[in-house]
Amino acid sequence: MDGKSYLEDGLICRIKAWFKIAEQAKQNSDLCSPPSNTHRMDLQVGWKPPREGWVQVQTDGSVLGDSLAAAAGGLIRDRFGRCLDAFSCNLGVCSITSAELKGATVGLERAWQLGFRAVELNLDSQTAINIIKNWQDDDHQHGLFASKIGQLLTRDWQVEVKHVFRECNYSADFLASKGHCLPFGTHYFDVCDPHLYHWLLYDVMGNTMTRSINMMI
Repeated sequence: MDGKSYLEDGLICRIKAWFKIAEQAKQNSDLCSPPSNTHRMDLQVGWKPPREGWVQVQTDGSVLGDSLAAAAGGLIRDRFGRCLDAFSCNLGVCSITSAELKGATVGLERAWQLGFRAVELNLDSQTAINIIKNWQDDDHQHGLFASKIGQLLTRDWQVEVKHVFRECNYSADFLASKGHCLPFGTHYFDVCDPHLYHWLLYDVMGNTMTRSINMMI
């Protein structure tokens, strides 16, 4: 994990992560106007640790433009923000929702394998969360992933599935973007990518960003 070539790869992944964040922010700003009975409210949002005795699994998916080149990534963190495990996946070609669900599947499987039994799963995709919580049909286009997650959730452990804003999920976003730079398949990191520590430190220092949301009047 030493050497110039590795550092260059990490820098490329960080740049891609920032471009992805910027592109998605622009897409959000281009959405249709909110209903007339709402108003915009600014919130300061940032990473929040899991409660004592729990670990946090943060996952994310990434799809590069029209190519549909897909990747996913995630990490397991303790309540002090330390990275206990991390992974990136190159998924080939699939939809962004499939990538999000694949990341959640790998993250939960990894947490179980490592012996954690109180897990907070964080995703910034409300669509993926809705599928996880409401899945009933194996024939659904995302039924394979949803079924696997459903099976994981029935095991003898505690899992809470939570939606978080993208501004609270930069570490997972970085690892998902890193997946585009790796060979096809899932890659686990015994020693976390040194570039990941930038985002871990960003979180534990209590940094926040302004998020505008629609509030009902």
